[in-house]
Amino acid sequence: MIQLPSIGYAEAKRVIDAIAEEILRRGKAGVIAVADPHGELIAFARMDGAPYSSILIAINKAYTAARERKATKEIGEAARHPEKGFDIAYFGEPRFVGWGGGVPVWKGGKVIGSVAVSGLPQMEDMELAKMAVEMISQGS
Repeated sequence: MIQLPSIGYAEAKRVIDAIAEEILRRGKAGVIAVADPHGELIAFARMDGAPYSSILIAINKAYTAARERKATKEIGEAARHPEKGFDIAYFGEPRFVGWGGGVPVWKGGKVIGSVAVSGLPQMEDMELAKMAVEMISQGS
């Protein structure tokens, strides 16, 4: 039997709450998704006033980061590379996205899930997702 370690619900909720608090502190609204190693949702939050389009984007960022074991920004940059770029449809997965803000969470050399943020400028989405990964990694 293969057992995959995964982010637990309590941990997912804790990082969602921390990210939401930081987004509120900035006077903004966003969407936060935490997924298991397969990219399926563990926890999700859409803050009041967050763009509706960011709902599916956050979910797909988390899915992409977990499935590909890479940050979504990295995938997007590879797809847009002027010489070696490719159509993101190359993966054969319509849920894959290449906007920054989705990051895998590694523990013990394995991806245990992913965190994604959407609805803010891309740099903030990435910053906040990385903050969540650090929280999970440090267990704080």
